[in-house]
Amino acid sequence: MLSELRVQNLLLIERAELVLDPGLNVITGETGAGKTMLAHALDLLLGGKPRRNIVRPGTEEAYVEGVFTGHESLAGDPDLADLAERLPLDADELVLARRVTAAGRTRAYLQGRTVTAAELALVGARLLAFFGQHEHRRLVLASAQLEILDAYCGEEQLERRRRFEHQLRRARALERELAAVRDRLGMRDRDLDLLDFEIQEIDAVAPTEEEKAALETERARLASVETLRAAAAAAAAAIEHEDDYGAAGAAPQLARAEAELSRAASDDASVGGLAERAGSLLYELQDLGREVNGYSSALEADPERLVQVEERLDLYTRLERKHGGSVASVLAHAERCREERERLANAGEEIVDLEQQLSGACAAAERLASEMTRARVHGAQGLSDAVVAELAEVAMDDARFEIEVAPRAAGGEAPLDRFAVTGADHVEFLIAPNPGVPAGPLREVASGGELSRVMLALMTAAAGAAGSDTVVFDEVDAGLGGATARLVGEKLRALAGERQALCITHLPQVASQGSRHFRVVKESGSGDSHARVERLERREVVAELCRMLGADSDDLAARRHAERLLQAA
Repeated sequence: MLSELRVQNLLLIERAELVLDPGLNVITGETGAGKTMLAHALDLLLGGKPRRNIVRPGTEEAYVEGVFTGHESLAGDPDLADLAERLPLDADELVLARRVTAAGRTRAYLQGRTVTAAELALVGARLLAFFGQHEHRRLVLASAQLEILDAYCGEEQLERRRRFEHQLRRARALERELAAVRDRLGMRDRDLDLLDFEIQEIDAVAPTEEEKAALETERARLASVETLRAAAAAAAAAIEHEDDYGAAGAAPQLARAEAELSRAASDDASVGGLAERAGSLLYELQDLGREVNGYSSALEADPERLVQVEERLDLYTRLERKHGGSVASVLAHAERCREERERLANAGEEIVDLEQQLSGACAAAERLASEMTRARVHGAQGLSDAVVAELAEVAMDDARFEIEVAPRAAGGEAPLDRFAVTGADHVEFLIAPNPGVPAGPLREVASGGELSRVMLALMTAAAGAAGSDTVVFDEVDAGLGGATARLVGEKLRALAGERQALCITHLPQVASQGSRHFRVVKESGSGDSHARVERLERREVVAELCRMLGADSDDLAARRHAERLLQAA
């Protein structure tokens, strides 16, 4: 439901904040006071186009914000899946907003984040339905008319639709998969040759991470034999021999140190430990020298082996360059090639299997579509009769209302192209408001007031038909009065027992039915006019009803009449 509506700088309205009731909210006010601005504010939240010069003169922009609660179903709506990934549609409150600059540019917001007007409309249409003289007329859309008829047909029809949509999506997915397999089959021989070549090329090398690492290590060693040999010789000389300046190597010097310490130990036993340590170090150093000499002796230049290693690593490089840059990616590519080769080799069998699955899905979709058509044709007559009866009670006694169920235009030549996700039908609501006039499409024939009354009749006849938790009626009481106006008010109040309703009205019989009453008041002075929106308490409601009855608030007869209207509600 719409819990709060905030409006700033929208023509006459400088600032207004409405805290709404879950039931029937009525909005009244003098003609020209600015009630239409509230209707336009709601239309902006539904993604509607702003009117020219809608921003209050002297200000830079207008702002409209609606706070909705009780919208848990949105998070699971498949049509909102893309939005749900970006925005928390399952939050406790859902805030829709719109800014309009003086230049006419607009920005839309959902949960404080920028969205397109189309995305705002997608969400708004699921939260609020607007019916009346304003531009946003959900009822005239063929898709909405089909939804209303299916809602009237009942839960069994809605379940058929869910099953049909599942079968249709499955059939279309199978069609795409079958076309892809047939395309592959047409190029199978060429693709098989290419796959075989790539698999053989990789298998011939048989690359492994371990071999590549070993080859790189060997290449580095073979390419640096002379450098390594010089380093080893220098290290051996430093350990065992004198250098060019006559300095002894580390081993002879350590041997002298060990001999001196051993002689000293004969005079001082405490030096014995040091002599032993020196002996151990000498042994270790001599062993190191032997290993360095062995390493140096083993180093041999092998140009032929270096060439072999380089050629082997070149094979690795070529494969990695073609298939992803690493041994792992080369091996993964080989595995994908084997899988694809297997699929191509079995493509004929796969086509037969897919054709059988597609045939079954199409047959199921055809059967469900036929069942939905029969249910719609049957339900159309019952709903039409119920709407005609309801219209007779709201001063449209002579109106005829019909529902036409016809095959929808095919979107192409393929068998599945005649289906939409809702089936094979196009639904059109037809109305003849006056006798002697042929019935025509509702969107072309009905006036704003007639449209609102038809919607009220539909919603009374088909519980749950609107689909939205909040419905707004503007000009629903146009041309009405007396007992008929009273009956319209009662129907609105009954409707508000099932969902939130807002009604912009000029009739006291309708306004008296509201569970919450707002009045739009225009004030002028110093060359400026502005409107304010005020919530009325019961005493103020009586005064407003008196005004709507054409009397002053201190007129006792008018006050008694207003009190009776409220008591009867």
